[in-house]
Amino acid sequence: MTPGPRNLITDVPGLKVGNAHCEKTKSGVTALIPDKPALASVAIAGGAPGTRDIALLEPEQTVSAVDALVLSGGSAYGLDAGSGAQIRLAELGKGFKVGNAIVPITPTAILFDLLNGGDKSWGRTPIYREMGIKAVDNASEQFELGTAGAGFGATTADLKGGLGSASLILPQGGTVGAMIAVNALGRTTIGETPCFWAAPQEYNKEFGGLGWPADTAQIDRSVQTKYSLGTVDLTPGTNTTIGIVATDLILTKAEAKRIAIAAHDGYARAIWPAHTPMDGDLLFVISTGKRKMQDPIAELLELGAYAAQTVSRAIARGVYCAAAYPDDTVPTWKDHHAS
Repeated sequence: MTPGPRNLITDVPGLKVGNAHCEKTKSGVTALIPDKPALASVAIAGGAPGTRDIALLEPEQTVSAVDALVLSGGSAYGLDAGSGAQIRLAELGKGFKVGNAIVPITPTAILFDLLNGGDKSWGRTPIYREMGIKAVDNASEQFELGTAGAGFGATTADLKGGLGSASLILPQGGTVGAMIAVNALGRTTIGETPCFWAAPQEYNKEFGGLGWPADTAQIDRSVQTKYSLGTVDLTPGTNTTIGIVATDLILTKAEAKRIAIAAHDGYARAIWPAHTPMDGDLLFVISTGKRKMQDPIAELLELGAYAAQTVSRAIARGVYCAAAYPDDTVPTWKDHHAS
């Protein structure tokens, strides 16, 4: 098996991604937009999520497809990004039509980046609605990783976070991709080493090719978080890793929900600790429905396993690709581990 040609979630046919950010605020928005309305579901495993239009993604609910999935910084203020994406998609004629009305469906998840050194003095006009509009307009099959989009202001316990993505061609020909905004309470690297917890999942040195530390017996396995390292208060909602898994395999909403649950294993393999009471860890799953499974039981099992692997890789790539900006509160991986 190999990654897709871009090693991005857009290797799944029928998807585009747009990023927008504000350097002054140190925050941003990412929108994933299917060419046609696409089936989606969600699984939340963290204790402090921030969301919009999430209940409609449950298998028992009526809505069958979405027009975009939006990831945003800004904590609860960032939920306005879903509104901006919705408004722009409506202008483009995309959405659920009821008579003369059109309502784009744009479920949104947010992460907390309000204490990252950026200027958040926006008064009565938070910037997220406008960034949601720009993210839709910037949608393309190619997009930037690291300090970009929803990951622009993200941090982990000891390093800058970021927006990561990865893909994989499945054994029976389908594609799975992941896109993650990494803003975790925990750490993505092992102790004081430059090695990523996701190392066993890596392809083609996509996040440095360092593998495991040479002496695993010396690894510090204590739980070290933003709180224990003194970089942020241990408050519910002040962290959160959010992301999207995509596939071209035809899924039901119940199957998409099951894949979302399975793919959360990728968080646990790439972040230590993950799924804490203070993180709002969330994963959307979206299916463009372009490929029928020939062996549904086996292919669904494989999809869940490889989705988790791809999520882990995307997390490491997001941190690995982060870039330094003035007034950062933590260093980038490349600056901290330059040698």
